[in-house]
Amino acid sequence: MGDLTAAQTQVALVIAAGLVALSVIAGGATWRVARNVVTIAHEGGHALVAIASGRTLTRILLHSDTSGVTVSKGRRDGPGMAATAFAGYATPPLLGLGAGALVAGGAVQTMLGLTIMVLLGTLVLIRNVYGVASVVLTGAVVAVVIAYGTPTVQYGFACFVTWFLIVGGLKTVLEVQRKRAGRRAADSDPDQLERLTGVPAGIFIALYSLIGVISLIISGNLLLSWPPLS
Repeated sequence: MGDLTAAQTQVALVIAAGLVALSVIAGGATWRVARNVVTIAHEGGHALVAIASGRTLTRILLHSDTSGVTVSKGRRDGPGMAATAFAGYATPPLLGLGAGALVAGGAVQTMLGLTIMVLLGTLVLIRNVYGVASVVLTGAVVAVVIAYGTPTVQYGFACFVTWFLIVGGLKTVLEVQRKRAGRRAADSDPDQLERLTGVPAGIFIALYSLIGVISLIISGNLLLSWPPLS
């Protein structure tokens, strides 16, 4: 009976966290604030791949309209530049998938600790006041959950982060496609990729969407596989 109760509690937390994430993403006011977190992940993805591909990273800027810019030096074309451009929209759902895998494995505190480390690494590269404030505030929320949250609260919060990164990442892909359709995003990542590779931007939109959907399905299966709460 105890195991059944624990399993039921876990399922309830996973579902509740998903519903909260959906409500935040669907709400106009809440999304305008919370979208900054997806932008941090997006620009962090650009930065990480830029460094991995041998480019020299100079700065990350986060703006109050929740847009961002990652600036790196190196060849203006080639595989490294293409990989850097591609990484942005792929990163939030992949981070969500990684978070879901850690949570499902009972490593909730590890997942939260890694989140703090990633935010600290990003903070070093931020070069504007709004960006610093966004990263610090995000880190503060995670730190409070680590310091004061019960295991159940930490588990629920970790599930929320998983859902939010994946679904929020998918929403940003839909947003950029709407802007492209209205000819308001000529310098979007997919359009830059089209210029770099010759592959139509719509293909990259489809790839980003596929990454998000697959991450959502796998994470959902992992989170509902009834690992022990920790």
